[in-house]
Amino acid sequence: MSRYARQMILPEIGNSGQAHIAQAHVLVVGAGGLGVPVLQYLAGAGIGQITLVDADVVEEHNLHRQPLYRMDQIGQPKVRAAAQALGALNPDTRIHPRAEWLDPANAPDLVAAADLVLDCADTFAASLTLSDICQHQSKPLITASVLARAGYVAGCCGTAPSLRAIFPELPERGASCATAGVMGPVVGAIGALQAQMALSVLLGHSPSPLGQLTSLDAATWRMGGFRFDRAPEPCTPLPFIARSQTRADDLLIDLRAEAPPFSPRARHIPPDAMPDLTPPDGARVVLACTTGLRAHNAGAALQIRWSGDIALLALHD
Repeated sequence: MSRYARQMILPEIGNSGQAHIAQAHVLVVGAGGLGVPVLQYLAGAGIGQITLVDADVVEEHNLHRQPLYRMDQIGQPKVRAAAQALGALNPDTRIHPRAEWLDPANAPDLVAAADLVLDCADTFAASLTLSDICQHQSKPLITASVLARAGYVAGCCGTAPSLRAIFPELPERGASCATAGVMGPVVGAIGALQAQMALSVLLGHSPSPLGQLTSLDAATWRMGGFRFDRAPEPCTPLPFIARSQTRADDLLIDLRAEAPPFSPRARHIPPDAMPDLTPPDGARVVLACTTGLRAHNAGAALQIRWSGDIALLALHD
């Protein structure tokens, strides 16, 4: 046990806390900039099992913020490269790599098998999907997002409100690391905070990080945050579905102008033409885009003037 001696000496951990860490099973969604520090610190702490979900591969332009990977691993699935590195870091931790995208079809079983979930995907669709399922299953969720030189981490669900309660409205447009850039150390700092929150939840530390949002702005050297324990849940949230969960009688609408319709049954309607749409009675409207943001905003606008069933679909590139 000398490996964990420096954390076990803390009175709030000790032998019993370390045993609890070793018995824990966490789900980590995303093996990129946030996932790398999360995985390193959780494996370093001795987490018993980590299920890691990510369909992406190691790419050179990401290595500045993903230092777990090496140049000779470019092109390999991230989950496989991460499992190799973490196995060398701590063989006590069992890694279950899943080279697939998380979606509403596979997420319920993945969440059910874990004690705690870490959202390191940093996408609207994955984050809201995990929040919805964790809230339904009463599982704690540690979610985070980073862009440029700023980011936040929040402890949601379980005994706390969901991510939707913190951000009931989404922005009209969303930037990404590919379009707005990001600095590696900022991602590392937020990922490390995610790992700390996760360990604090598993160990039952007080005050709980569930219901807490902490922010970092490295441009102004300020940290902030707030409690959201009493934030109300939205009344009619728009759910995400997987492509496999579409139905034959759905009205499928592809909002993307940059790609052909994702299905022969899908109609291509740009977001600015959505106000002219009048769905037939009894139909379920499925709105699709790449990240889920355009679909969410179009669905929220449609919800104001139409009371029918609406679902959202995020299409990966």
